[in-house]
Amino acid sequence: MTQIELRNIVKQYDSQDQVTLTGYKGEPALNRINLTINDGETLSVVGPSGCGKSTLLKVIAGLEYPNSGQVIYSGHDFTEIKPQDRGVGMVFQDYALYPTRKGRGNLSYFFEVHQRTEEEEQARIKATADLMGVDFDLLLGQIPDTLSGGQKQRVAIARCIVRDPNIFLMDEPIVNLDAKLRERTRIEIKKLLRQFGITTIYVTHDQQEAIFMGDRIVVMRKGNIEQVGTFDDLYYSPANLFVAQFIGTPPIAVIPAVIENGQIAIETTRWMLPPDIALPNGAVRVGVRPEGWRLDTDDGISMAVRHIERIPTERAAFVIGAVAGAHTSIVAPVDYPMREVTRVTPDWEQALFFEAEGETVLHTPGVPDLF
Repeated sequence: MTQIELRNIVKQYDSQDQVTLTGYKGEPALNRINLTINDGETLSVVGPSGCGKSTLLKVIAGLEYPNSGQVIYSGHDFTEIKPQDRGVGMVFQDYALYPTRKGRGNLSYFFEVHQRTEEEEQARIKATADLMGVDFDLLLGQIPDTLSGGQKQRVAIARCIVRDPNIFLMDEPIVNLDAKLRERTRIEIKKLLRQFGITTIYVTHDQQEAIFMGDRIVVMRKGNIEQVGTFDDLYYSPANLFVAQFIGTPPIAVIPAVIENGQIAIETTRWMLPPDIALPNGAVRVGVRPEGWRLDTDDGISMAVRHIERIPTERAAFVIGAVAGAHTSIVAPVDYPMREVTRVTPDWEQALFFEAEGETVLHTPGVPDLF
C-alpha cells in the first residue's frame, strides 16, 4: 500500500491552454495544493467543471508535472518520476482499451511490453479473472467492440488490477453507463477496492457516487481545495457557503435574515433563537437543508409552493417552492397534499448561518450524534 502526499502543488498552464482547460484565465489549474491520501484509502474528488479534478489526477499519475511542489509516495519524492515507473493503474471514462486486442490481449499487453515470462502472465491473468467474478472469463475472448459499456469497464479495471498497482486513479470511470448499470458497476468497483485495499483517488462529478465510493471527499473550486472530510463533515460542518451549497441534494436553501437581541427575522416573521446560537446583531444568511424545516406551523413564514415531487420508493416527497425569494425544498410525507401556500418554520437546531456578504460560516450544527 502507498500513502500519497501533495505538498504545495502548483500547476500553471499558459494563458491560451488554461482558458480551455480550467475556464479561469490567469489562474493556476492547481493552486498550492496540500493533501494526504492514506494507505488503502479511497478518496473521492468532486467540484464544478474546470475546478482542477482531472489535473490533480494527472499530476499524481505523472502525466503532468507541477510547476512547483512535491508529489510524495510513502516518503519518497516521485515528482519527476515517469508515469510508467510509479506503479499506477488508471481507469478512464472512455475505457481506453486496445480496440484490436481481445480482452485477454488487453490484460497481457503489460507483460509483453515489460518482457515478463509467459508463466507469470498466465498466472496473473487467471488470478485477476477469478477476482473479477462470474462470467469474466467470457470477456477475455472478445474484442472491445462486441462488449457492452459495463463489460468494457470491467475489462479496463481488470487491466489495471493485473499490473498489481500501488495506486488506483479513476477519472469518472462509469459516467458513460446508464443509471442501472452505473449503480451495479460502482458496487462491484467498491467491493474490489475493499478487497485489494489499494490507495485510490476517484474523480467524479456525481456527489452521490462520491459519497458511496469515498472514505473521505475532497471538494475543489478554481484549483483550490475548499474542504476535505467525510460526507457528514461536509454536510453538517461545511467550511464555507460554497461547500454548503455544493454538497446535498436537493441543495440547501439560503435565505437573508436579520439577528437582533437573540431573535431572528426573515422578512416580517420573527423567532427566538436557541440560547446556544450566539450571533451578533445584524444581517446574516441562514441555510436550511430539506430535512431542517417544519411544515404547517402557526409561527411560520409563508412559502409559495410550486410543485411536489413524490418519491414512492422512499415513502417521502419534496415540497418545492420559495421562501423569502429563495428556492427551497422541504422533505414531507409522500401523501402531503398539494396547495399553493403553506407556512414553514426552520428547525433552528439544524440551521447554518453565514455572513450576509461573503462565504464565512458563523455557526453550524455540527455532526449529529446518532447513537
